[in-house]
Amino acid sequence: GFLPDGILDYNSFTPNTFGNFNISTSMIKTAFSSSDENGSATFEDFRANRLEIARRLATKAGIDVNNPANLDAEGYPLGFGKTNQAVLLPAFLSAYTGKDAGKVKLGAFRDIPVPNWTLKYTGLMKLPWFKKNFKRFSLTHGYNSVYTVNQFRSNLDYNAFDPNTDYASQNPNVLDQSGNYKNKTLFSAVALTEMFSPLVKIDFEMKNSMKILAEIKKDRRLFLSFDNNLLTEIQGNEYILGLGYRIKDLRIRSKLAGPGQVIKSDLNMKADISVRNNKTIIRYLDVDNNQITQGQTIWGLKYTADYAFTKNL
Repeated sequence: GFLPDGILDYNSFTPNTFGNFNISTSMIKTAFSSSDENGSATFEDFRANRLEIARRLATKAGIDVNNPANLDAEGYPLGFGKTNQAVLLPAFLSAYTGKDAGKVKLGAFRDIPVPNWTLKYTGLMKLPWFKKNFKRFSLTHGYNSVYTVNQFRSNLDYNAFDPNTDYASQNPNVLDQSGNYKNKTLFSAVALTEMFSPLVKIDFEMKNSMKILAEIKKDRRLFLSFDNNLLTEIQGNEYILGLGYRIKDLRIRSKLAGPGQVIKSDLNMKADISVRNNKTIIRYLDVDNNQITQGQTIWGLKYTADYAFTKNL
């Protein structure tokens, strides 16, 4: 809404902005850190980063973080406690993207997308031994990571701070029920997703028409909820082994090609066996408790065979 200010001027009244946001990022620095139901090194970094982020936010707001009167019992600046979403979000991003908590951007929105990639290398076929034994030989690696704000909206109960005002004498109404300063924008949850698709893939065909494929995929998804300060981590690992064979110029008598005709074409056969392990872990920020809430092992078998009867079939 708008309030009139004079004849032609209008000032915005209770502006409300909402939406979602996602951008490519990189978590590769922490991709192979130890992380299971017994604990997570990166999650411990997340916990520890909160204090550094809180001190940076307080200093930016003009609070003397070296004055014990401005700190709570755990050493956090008053109003910027360990449950403040303005503290949690940068601490979460800095830990899982492997950035220094003293330098990471404090805001929720990023404006520079980080390139992801897919790489395929076939240069080994230039070597004499590979030329002699293989028809083709390739190595593939791919990486994709995304940072997502599921939903953001304006805090209609937000009170802007006057930087010239002593925070110790601020009206207590600017604090929420947790004793934290209210934030201009509210978030329900943020997520980081990472996929090695594939982590490594070897695909080759030998001179005798035998085909072999070996592939490893790895992924993880991290959801941080600001409603209950829980981190949900979903881990996935998949292994695929494929075998194939091509029977060249297989002759089949069929009427599909006309009366009494003999069809000659290649028969391509391929069988893939895969196994995928999924595991969901919930981590509590301020309680030393990690729980597996879901897990499964999925086996898969796929067989295909194709043969060209005619140009159209």
